[in-house]
Amino acid sequence: MSTSLHHRAIEHLGARIVAGELPAGHVMLAEHLEDELKVSRSVVREAVRVLQSLGLVETIKRVGIRVLPASRWNPFDPLVIRWRLAGEGRGAQLRSLAELRTAVEPVAAELAAGNAPDELRSQLVEISHAMREAGVAGDVPRFLELDIQFHSLLLTGSGNEMFANMVGQVAETLTGRTVHGLMPDHPRTSALQWHVDVAEAIAAGDGVAAREASNKIMRETIADMEPSWKDQPRVFVPVQPR
Repeated sequence: MSTSLHHRAIEHLGARIVAGELPAGHVMLAEHLEDELKVSRSVVREAVRVLQSLGLVETIKRVGIRVLPASRWNPFDPLVIRWRLAGEGRGAQLRSLAELRTAVEPVAAELAAGNAPDELRSQLVEISHAMREAGVAGDVPRFLELDIQFHSLLLTGSGNEMFANMVGQVAETLTGRTVHGLMPDHPRTSALQWHVDVAEAIAAGDGVAAREASNKIMRETIADMEPSWKDQPRVFVPVQPR
């Protein structure tokens, strides 16, 4: 099976579902998807399996492939995040991610100050200084690469495997903000310094300082992006009875 065909089928269907072009309740037939996408049945089958794992569709015997409502999607999956960031609900997605990161990253920074291995502490300090240089120089691709590395190390350095599993979500958030023009070419000097402050506090084992500096980063992030979600409705997911 061609990996590129498989990827194209997933991207084509997933993006359309998340954008609402294929609304909840819409039923697709495998044979129609073969014709539409110009791919084999096996490619369609594997693409549908991936979309099922994301909660976007379900297969119903003798009916077809039915699109599920947004409340059934996996909001933590990086693919769903990427598709949401590319659509009209970008602001709402950014808000949800920013609020999640605000709840988690300062705590992760404090934990990293107490738990991170020495090598990771050194890496954070090195990356934070490189970020400052790239930010001042306006090197957007380099800054994005370093920014993803920094926050990934911060989460994994906490020693909490659940925090560490947010790395993909954070990477998609930072990438999406850059791709969609929501990151400045030259980040604020204060934000660049706060990244250095977080890294140096973690290196020194100062959990309180690490948490405070990380909280400053996230509060400024929310303040900068708030206009993008000002009129976006919130999502209230129904609680499923056990």
